[in-house]
Amino acid sequence: MASSKKAQKPEEKAKGGKNSCLKTWATRIVVLLLFVATFGWLDTIKQRWYVFDPTSLHELAQEAIAVSGPNDTAGMIQHIVKNLTATYPSTQIRLNTDSKEWVFNNAGGAMGAMYIIHASITEYLIIFGTPLGTEGHTGLHTADDYFNILVGEQWAFLPGSLEKEVYRPGSVHFLPRFTAKQYKMHEGCFALEYARGWIPLMLPFGFADTISSTLDLPTFYKTSVVTGREMIKNLLIGKI
Repeated sequence: MASSKKAQKPEEKAKGGKNSCLKTWATRIVVLLLFVATFGWLDTIKQRWYVFDPTSLHELAQEAIAVSGPNDTAGMIQHIVKNLTATYPSTQIRLNTDSKEWVFNNAGGAMGAMYIIHASITEYLIIFGTPLGTEGHTGLHTADDYFNILVGEQWAFLPGSLEKEVYRPGSVHFLPRFTAKQYKMHEGCFALEYARGWIPLMLPFGFADTISSTLDLPTFYKTSVVTGREMIKNLLIGKI
């Protein structure tokens, strides 16, 4: 029996396939443009979700140094956490008050340890440092970073600079987003580090050395759990 439908010519099949491909790419481009536009809009309003103030944190770091003495790092951390919990209600922001919850951090070739005081989508606040000293790349981030030196000394360097930047206790090293430097922390250097911007986009840099070099899976797991736990806790109270 002869078919009631005519066989589709090769050129018609090719034309149909081409149209389908064009539609697929057009859809992808539209989705990409919508994503970029949405992210651009969110970037203009992200400051409404900030709770911490860089100036206040700098003053708190200086106060902790003055109250605890120049070499009492543990006392400084205790003073900072106690002040933060007294200043910010748990309905506004969630803080991790377990100052014994330290994890290694390998990033940009540098190694130290950190205690995560706060982590949310738009802010993080940590204590970072090492008694041994370390050196590496700051990373190129989507957040502004404020590095308040508590103990020790940090040096930094920008390409083309012929003089190093020196940061001592009580000073703050400000690293604007999308800026990268080489830095060095000398023996016994610890700092209160505050970042504001899009924090999840900083995580690949924070995990890259662990995944590609140290293969310290227990540290990777613990860091992921603590970071995720704190971000979720803050999202549950509406802190983005």
